[in-house]
Formats: sequence, structure tokens, C-alpha cells
Amino acid sequence: MGTACIIRSIAPTDQAAWRPLWDGYNAFYGRLGPTALAEEITDATWARFFNAAEPVHALVAERDGALIGLVHYLFHRSTTALELTCYLQDLFTTSAARGGGVGKALIEAVYARAHAAGSKRVYWQTHETNLAAMRLYDHVAEKSGFLVYRQAV
Repeated sequence: MGTACIIRSIAPTDQAAWRPLWDGYNAFYGRLGPTALAEEITDATWARFFNAAEPVHALVAERDGALIGLVHYLFHRSTTALELTCYLQDLFTTSAARGGGVGKALIEAVYARAHAAGSKRVYWQTHETNLAAMRLYDHVAEKSGFLVYRQAV
């Protein structure tokens, strides 16, 4: 498996290495071809990581000088808590890194960042067919029982 991975904040110099991970994440969820994200969304997402006024953050997993995973998370207000809530929005690792603890390390790093920010809760969602990810999630969190509904407007 190589050396242990390092979890760290993303840096502006990581863009070229981050992009294949981001593209892999979007491909996993079928955002290709006509359903692909507009390039302006990717550009805005990247810029938000480095804008102190934005609540969007990114961490990466690095092994032997190569990025092997990413996690994006954001803080927001809630009507059920005084402190900020942390939403883990995107989590992805290379296929070679899967099953080796990288995803767990990225989630735990978000937990640490959320705790440091005063947040008492981290939550996320996944597709019901993402069984491999759910095996991990069942070990690092509890299912809330809530289902997600959405409607484009």
C-alpha cells in the first residue's frame, strides 16, 4: 500500500492534482457529457476553497507526493442549534486507495475541523446504491433515518 497518507488542507498548487479526483467524483455520480457540471461551477468551487469569506473548505489525502483523495465540507447555520453545523459534501478516493483507510481518515479529519470550529455535528448523504461507501459510513457515523427530497426550481 506504500507509506501512510497525510491529510492536509488543499493548497492553490494542488489544482492540477485535485482536478482528476474531482472529475472522478463527478463521473461516479454520472455527471458526464450532457449532465456534466459547467466548468464555471468547478472554477467557482475551486476559488471558494481559498476565499476566507466562503464557508466551503477542502482537505486532501496525499501519499508519496500524489493526491489520492479529497473531501469538501462547509459550515452553515441551523434552526435546531446555536453553533454551526458541518455538512460533508464530497468525499472521493482513487480506486487504488479504497479499502485502505483513506476515506475514514478524511472523514475523521473533517470531524476534527468541525470540532475545532465549535460545531457539534457533521452530516452527509450518499446515494442508496453506494454500498461500499455505506459499509464505511456505518462504522464512523449513525444513520439519521432522514431521506432527501429535492426539486429544481
